[in-house]
Amino acid sequence: MTWRGGWATGAAGLATSRGAVAGGSGGAVGAAISRLVHVAQRERLTLISAGAGAGLAAAFNAPLSGLIFVLEEVRRDFQPIVFGAAFIAAVIADIIARIGSGQFPVFSVPAYPVPPLGSLPFFALLGIIAGLVGVIFNKALMGSTGLFARIPPRFSLLAAGLSGALVGLVGWFSPQLIGSGHQLAESALKGNLALSVIPFFFLMRFLLTNVSYGTGAPGGIFAPLLVLGALLGAGIGQFSQNLAPALIPVPAVFAVVGMAALFSAIVRAPLTGIMLIVEILQFLESTLHHL
Repeated sequence: MTWRGGWATGAAGLATSRGAVAGGSGGAVGAAISRLVHVAQRERLTLISAGAGAGLAAAFNAPLSGLIFVLEEVRRDFQPIVFGAAFIAAVIADIIARIGSGQFPVFSVPAYPVPPLGSLPFFALLGIIAGLVGVIFNKALMGSTGLFARIPPRFSLLAAGLSGALVGLVGWFSPQLIGSGHQLAESALKGNLALSVIPFFFLMRFLLTNVSYGTGAPGGIFAPLLVLGALLGAGIGQFSQNLAPALIPVPAVFAVVGMAALFSAIVRAPLTGIMLIVEILQFLESTLHHL
């Protein structure tokens, strides 16, 4: 049911991601296995957590991120049984996903040169802004879900329909703004977006993500967070380059850092955010190295 709902959400173009759907499905599988083998409550929680990490690993081809997500966010328990179960589940899930879908990075980006040390204050500025945006986003998300929850049941389908109509209207004029936003994120990562349009894209994705998630449709915010982070970083990178061109030779590198920064600020899982960005980009870097 969760997978079916997730695919339906994606087909509708809502600004949600498959990551949470996969995590929820993995957790459900872990719960089913725990009931099947009749384990104690502690082992049951471990299996559910390991399943959630495995789902995240399979969705993003990121096994280490799935492991760290379990340890840092889901269980916050570094005991060997939790570590071992999450590690095995995440690695096996990632292997099976790669066999089925291929070993490709989530985002295709060029290899950036290492920024000079003098650019560090600008990255610190990006971190501060990402933290503030994270607070605003979380409050907006809670407000959106609360607003939809207060709608009487007899009007819930109408509210969902109007939300879908809004998403469809936006997609009619700009298809890259709806759905997971993968194309938009790649444009930001490659430095193909002008500074003048980035605020508009960011605000629209911010709004669509809150509306889509608030409807209660199956789906998560992991991928939308990465898109918002890439746009935020790309905008600050280009702005910083205008202030100090010698210190910011390639502003697109800020998009990568922005993804990790905003993810960390919203999910409050910095290790998971850093590792996730490293894993979804590392295979392209390896390919370029061999080329």
